Amino acid sequence: MWVIYAFGSAIFAGLTAILSKQGIRNLDSNVATALRTIIVLIFSWLMVFIMGSQKGISDISTRTLLFLVLSGLATGGSWLCYFKALQLGDVNKVTPIDKSSTILTMILAFIFLGETITIVKFIAMVLIGIGTYWMIEKKENKSTDKNKLSQSKTNLWLIYAFGAAIFASLTSILGKVGIEGIDSSLGTAIRTVVVLFMSWLVVFVTKKQGAVKNIDKKSAVFLTLSGFATGGSWLLYYRALQEGPASVVVPIDKLSILVTISFSFIFLKEKLSQKAILGLALIVTGTMLLLL
Repeated sequence: MWVIYAFGSAIFAGLTAILSKQGIRNLDSNVATALRTIIVLIFSWLMVFIMGSQKGISDISTRTLLFLVLSGLATGGSWLCYFKALQLGDVNKVTPIDKSSTILTMILAFIFLGETITIVKFIAMVLIGIGTYWMIEKKENKSTDKNKLSQSKTNLWLIYAFGAAIFASLTSILGKVGIEGIDSSLGTAIRTVVVLFMSWLVVFVTKKQGAVKNIDKKSAVFLTLSGFATGGSWLLYYRALQEGPASVVVPIDKLSILVTISFSFIFLKEKLSQKAILGLALIVTGTMLLLL
């Protein structure tokens, strides 16, 4: 069943990126992250009470709570970087970098969780790495120095995207340890509390809270839908992570790239070059090898 949960998580995660891109067009990315987290928090705790998992709160050990908090902080960092990258760059370029966290997650799972890296897994990592590199297509720039300076500022999305990938890999490892011995939905809800606190702290530190009043209805709708998609993805993801190995669950979840890129082509009119399409094929092939 954990394989089914992982694929379900991938579908919802793919929808999240497109809905979020639409929701942050006219809004600060940090404010958007904080608002989305409210929806995810409500959704995750609603699931806890529906499933009766709240009874397990008193049984949570200090170690489990610590790792859940650390995982929540890593998630917050990943979200803030990811949605800033989405605001600055194209979905079909940001998403592959974010999904490259698969490689780092597998390495960390080998080091800290004792999960083995077989020859097949190593080949898969290489394919995913090459595929990600090919999908980050750099456009030729023959413009003036002024335009080059503008281009360098625009390329900040690349830094934020890699930051999101690093934090995402830490989230998976810390989350894997944090949900051992407790219900996955409860663990997800507790982590969301930490993410909510962190995201709103960033909003107030940067003094962006005033932007909440100016949010338009369209952005609010897309952010709400994005929050529900994220909540669904999280619940399925951590249920899969609780039952299956992190080195396999994480790559399956990253297949959300197919959903994201498909919708970015249909709704955002973002097209892939032939090289990027080949890169996508390598990423998918590498991911599928991990299921062998």
